[in-house]
Amino acid sequence: MCETLSKVFPREKVGMLHGKMHANEKEIIMHAFAENKIQILVSTTVVEVGMNVINATGMIIYDADRFGLSQLHQLRGRIQRGNTQGKCWLLTDNKSQDVLDRLNVLVRSNDGFEIAKEDLRLRGAGDILGTRQSGVPDLILGNFVEDAKIIETAKKDAEKIVEHSENPDYVSILESVRLANLEKSTYVD
Repeated sequence: MCETLSKVFPREKVGMLHGKMHANEKEIIMHAFAENKIQILVSTTVVEVGMNVINATGMIIYDADRFGLSQLHQLRGRIQRGNTQGKCWLLTDNKSQDVLDRLNVLVRSNDGFEIAKEDLRLRGAGDILGTRQSGVPDLILGNFVEDAKIIETAKKDAEKIVEHSENPDYVSILESVRLANLEKSTYVD
């Protein structure tokens, strides 16, 4: 992509940034981009956080359907840091109506909480303690979006139980949770 863009825009300096680069090399590239010595930056999602370049006003995200809405929201947040109107193009070959509806959430909203909630509703929570990043979690009952209040209450109760783990009323609860998750978990001391 970097080579192609260098040919298409021969008068512009094109730079490349990715996570396998050494930290000092990434910093040099970002500094050159911030000083407009690089006008076009081809990058992986390594720019998702920490990039604050005032003159970055356009972003094209290829295969946008492969990213979660929250990550896309973070990525597009890297542009329009100054006074100039920014534009973010989300490209996908996927013509599925579900995919297009999901990406349109970003067209309708700039509210990160609303976007995250909609992403959770559409893609599911995945495996919170595992590696699956989307889909239906292993919950027997409940819905993360609709049952947010009861989940918050359960979280507070769980924190209380953990904070007072020596309480005899809580010992059997903690032991049953530990045993139920023994095969799925790795404990680090």
